Amino acid sequence: MFWDEFGFSFQEQPATPWGQRGRRPILYQVNADRRAISTAVAFTLSGKIFKRHFEGSIHGHQMVDCLKPLQQHLRGKMILIWDRSRTHTGRLAPAYLAGHPEIYQEFLPPYAPELNAEEYGHGNVKQPLRRARPAHKEEIRSMLNRGFARLRRRPDLLLSFFHAAGLHVRQLRLT
Repeated sequence: MFWDEFGFSFQEQPATPWGQRGRRPILYQVNADRRAISTAVAFTLSGKIFKRHFEGSIHGHQMVDCLKPLQQHLRGKMILIWDRSRTHTGRLAPAYLAGHPEIYQEFLPPYAPELNAEEYGHGNVKQPLRRARPAHKEEIRSMLNRGFARLRRRPDLLLSFFHAAGLHVRQLRLT
């Protein structure tokens, strides 16, 4: 499974705004939260998407909280492919993985996000948020959930993320 985390901030720069001709578009700055919502996401070759939202930034203990239910859904051995962020290499996640030999971890090369299929997925999910100006965190969470629901209905799109990462996958094993 390919794993990554991403966040949404109220401070993000919006896409080029549109307004009526001759009128300046109005943008609203609602909140100054640096990281309002963070989401941990895993894509599998069986076409499954696992996600979990957190308030603020993700820390090591939350990473372990994500891995536990994931093991219940995906029985047996698994390969976890992720980057070298502090939440993955700190002391909590490696300690948890050391006690679970059925999970084999593989790190992506540094500074190579283009090799992670999930990067393309969360880019796709966040695209509609570029023009949105959500007023509160629940609105962000709802928009993200709709984006992931859309991906679950589009295995062809999910497959394209694996192709974009340079993986020669013919089809997803949809189960």
